[in-house]
Parts: sequence; structure tokens; C-alpha cells
Amino acid sequence: MNLDFRLRSLLALLAAMVLALGFAACGDDDEDEGGGGEGGGESALIEANPENEGIQLTIGSKNFTEQFILGEIYAQGLEAAGYTVKKDLNLGSEQIALKALEEGEIDAYPEYTSTALTSFFEFAPEDVPSDANQAFEETTDDFEKLGLVAHPPTSFSSANAVGLLAETADELGLESISDLEGQSEELTLAGSPECRQRIDCLLGLQENYGLEFGKFTPIDIGLRYEVLDKDDADLSILFTTDAQLYTDPDMYTILEDDKGVLPAGNILFVASQEAAEEAGPDFASTVEAVQENLSLEVMQELNSRVDIDKEKPEDVAADYLRASGYIE
Repeated sequence: MNLDFRLRSLLALLAAMVLALGFAACGDDDEDEGGGGEGGGESALIEANPENEGIQLTIGSKNFTEQFILGEIYAQGLEAAGYTVKKDLNLGSEQIALKALEEGEIDAYPEYTSTALTSFFEFAPEDVPSDANQAFEETTDDFEKLGLVAHPPTSFSSANAVGLLAETADELGLESISDLEGQSEELTLAGSPECRQRIDCLLGLQENYGLEFGKFTPIDIGLRYEVLDKDDADLSILFTTDAQLYTDPDMYTILEDDKGVLPAGNILFVASQEAAEEAGPDFASTVEAVQENLSLEVMQELNSRVDIDKEKPEDVAADYLRASGYIE
């Protein structure tokens, strides 16, 4: 079954969550067949519904590790429910993904609440609600106007973050972004080229925190940790779900965004209303089921298996679904 998660904590965490949700455990009991026995528990296993046969769905994602994994999780879950699923998991930016969805090239893809609100619906980052469900509610009417529907968010949030080596943070006495005041002029910040113009990146740090950096170094997103490790930058724009924060938790420090400038982003699975309606009730229930166990730590570990261990996203997604009891 290839359930070779590097740290057994994931399986322990998933098991605990499954039990907390009242799912039937597949243990060593006498009754190890579906159903949950007298306790009235319900199996997490996704079963193929014959009514979904012949319904074709194309699931997309943007073009980075986390999105590849999420796209696979949703696609494989829907396939287990009996749908015929195609995948287009390398779409590019959110604007390209949205266009593909609106033009019917894909039927659904995972997006972030913060990205949807700021990039699609012109919210200022500081106006994005910190509460995931409230942020989700803010998107529903706007998505509806586009002929789209967003499903309830994941519990974990993926957000931009200002990070640095833990030893540097200790040396400079840094715990929050505000602590950079009076020190940023001597420091180098690294980020993607578009970070200069993004209010949830360098521009927001300048306008909302009043920080000026000694130097801003534009880098490829894949080098965000390398520039810290090689001392090419003092600070770097990281992501809260990064693999490195799971594999090396004591090596890096994330500065607290004490003014809430870098908005949180929980995952919304966005679909065309037409596709969702044609797919029927199993579509929404499957989407919400497969994301139930996606905590921040779990997402970090799944990312680490692809980015650090070089496993394939489809295999990592299948292991997550199997460990959660969604597929056999």
C-alpha cells in the first residue's frame, strides 16, 4: 500500500481525526467490515455510485507542488465516487485557471480564499476576513455572477509569510514583522519578481508596516529557502505550508504578521455551476469529505514528500486518501 510517510505522526493525526469525526476504525476488532457497528459510526470509504457513470469531469490545478497534490486528491476522490475524471494539473496562474474554468476547459480546480478575493474580486488584502468561513461567504455571490460555485473551505490556510533563519531571528531579536522597524534598512529581502507590486508582499510591507529594506532581491520562487541557506538574503517570502517548515522546523522562523497584512488563504474547490449540477450531490459531498483531514501539518508533510523526497504528487495523494480511509 506504500504508506511510507516519513513521520508516523501523520497517520496518528489522521487516525485521531477520523475517530473524532465518528468514522469507523479499521482495527483489530471482530467487526472489521464497514458500517461502524452499534456505535452508529459511518465509514469514510468513498463508494462508486452507479448514477455517476458516464459523467465526465476535468479537474485542474495551478502549477506548483501544493496545487498538484490538491488537484490529485480531489480528482482521485471523485474518481472513486464513480465519475470519469480527466486532469489538467499545470494551468499556471490564478487568472489562467479562472479563464479555463469560465471557458469550460476544466470543470473545477482548487483556489485560495485570499487569492479569489484579492485577485478576482478586488478586495484589499487587509479586508480579507481572517475567519475562513466568513471569507468563503464573501466569495459566494461574486462566484455565482461568474456562473461558478465554491465549496466550503479547508481547515488549513496557506499564506505568504516573512521568514528567516532561526539563528538570525535570535540574533536580531525578531518575533514579528513590526520588530523589523529600525532594522530593515540593513537587511535584504528576497521574493518573487511580482512581489514588488503585490500588497500581500513587498508593497504591503512598505505601505502597511512602513518598512524600507536595504535591498530587495527578485528570485525564482523555488529558491526562497536557498537564498537564506546561502546567506544571499536575510529575509525571504515563504509560504506557511512549505515542506521545509515540516522537515526543518527548528531551522527557520516565521515572523508574526501582527498587522494582518498577509491574508490567509484556505482552499476553496471552485467549480462551474453547470458541472456541479450535472454531477449531482455526490460531487459536493466527495469534495468536502476528501479535504476533511487536510490540516496545516498534513499539508506540509504532503508537500515535503514531493518537494524533498521527490515522490510523485499522484502517489502522495493516493497515500493520503488511503490513510484517511477514503479509498482502499
